[in-house]
Amino acid sequence: MAFGMKDVLNSAKTMAGAGGSSLLQGGLNNYSEVSAEQLMQEYGMYLMDGENIVSGFKLIRDALIFTDKRIIFSDKQGATGSKVRIESINLFSIVDVTMETAGFGFDDSELTFTYIKTANLFAHDVQYVSHKLEFPKKFNVQPLYKMLQELSYENCLRINGLK
Repeated sequence: MAFGMKDVLNSAKTMAGAGGSSLLQGGLNNYSEVSAEQLMQEYGMYLMDGENIVSGFKLIRDALIFTDKRIIFSDKQGATGSKVRIESINLFSIVDVTMETAGFGFDDSELTFTYIKTANLFAHDVQYVSHKLEFPKKFNVQPLYKMLQELSYENCLRINGLK
């Protein structure tokens, strides 16, 4: 599997128990982990041929899905949630990542990654976009940060012809 994503995300699974915590975490704008099987049933039709879901999270109705090729954001809109916006970020375009761990009190853990939005990575006018993800304080974001940082480093070497 590309980039060892499954092992990294599995080692990050230190989230607190089940029950009503998903709704509470959603109210706090934090992602709660969901099984790959459940995500496959709901979002499998958006996968490319040969693409596999590695791990995923939900925020009330929205989803964040890590595959072996990209990161997928699902944004269900409207009262019924029948309107869905899907955004994909190719893993090869991630060029920077920052992490902020949870502190005392109600702080969350945050992970922000920057990627190249421009289709041609060698274009003269390159567009960079950042995404910030918030996780419950009991979720260990460090393995995910490490994986994204290693990916970012390799991408920067490749893009600059240093590898």
